[in-house]
Amino acid sequence: MEFNGVILEDTYAEGFPVWAARVIITAVTKEWAMKAATEATGFATSTIGCPCEAGIERFVPASETPDHRPGYAIMLCCGKKALKEQVLERIAECVLTAPTTAVFNGKAGLEEIIPIKLHFFGDGYESKVVVGGINCWSIPIMGGNFIVEEEIGAIKGVAGGNFLIMGDSQMSALIAAQAAVDAISCVPGTITPFPGGVVSSGSKVGSLKYKFMGASTNEKFCPTIREKVPETAIPEGVKAVYEIVIDGVSEAAINEAMKVGVQAACRVPGVVKITAGNYGGNLGPFKFYLKDCI
Repeated sequence: MEFNGVILEDTYAEGFPVWAARVIITAVTKEWAMKAATEATGFATSTIGCPCEAGIERFVPASETPDHRPGYAIMLCCGKKALKEQVLERIAECVLTAPTTAVFNGKAGLEEIIPIKLHFFGDGYESKVVVGGINCWSIPIMGGNFIVEEEIGAIKGVAGGNFLIMGDSQMSALIAAQAAVDAISCVPGTITPFPGGVVSSGSKVGSLKYKFMGASTNEKFCPTIREKVPETAIPEGVKAVYEIVIDGVSEAAINEAMKVGVQAACRVPGVVKITAGNYGGNLGPFKFYLKDCI
């Protein structure tokens, strides 16, 4: 298959079920809301070594937030038990501590309810308030009052949507990856959790040499050792590979993100091939075929 002269391998990305929570963080300015959202989604690229996968979904204008201030919607994805812990800890340590912030339920869904027990931080001085028709806690802090909604909803989501971009140079592959992430950022209900949305160090399960490693470099996709790897997946002329990983609230959301991301990448000069990662159906039940992207 080809799109805009770029080869699309006849394969699929393999997704697996997760629980996803969507949280809206507002602040006095867009910049302060972004600072808090960035902090709250840190150390959350891959569940291989991070406690969850998280990212900023989109900017939320003041006209759409309960307190009529600018904000950002973030998504946190992991197992149900860990999700409750991650939502509470990240709000407590990364948002409560940020100037002028407030937190509201992003209404990803109500399959699971996560109670936000932060009002105890008020040490008896906290109070219940209604903001935009929503029941919240008001916690006195040094910078004023921290407003937080009492409950955050969570739903069953999907993680592991992915595709790999192969370029004839490092810059062509990176520019294509950035174009893909920019396109995906417009798809509601999806995030690209890695730095800038781009994965540079794709991994495989386990290690061929070091048995104590739970994951190691995916040598089949490393261009600099192409000649040393018998079963290399790197075509001749490819100098760099970047992966885009997508988490979302549904199969439909990830399908749309894959489509716009792949098409955006294929429009960048120097992109040679697009492929995807899977484990033959052993990782999860969701399959996202590259052929559907065109």
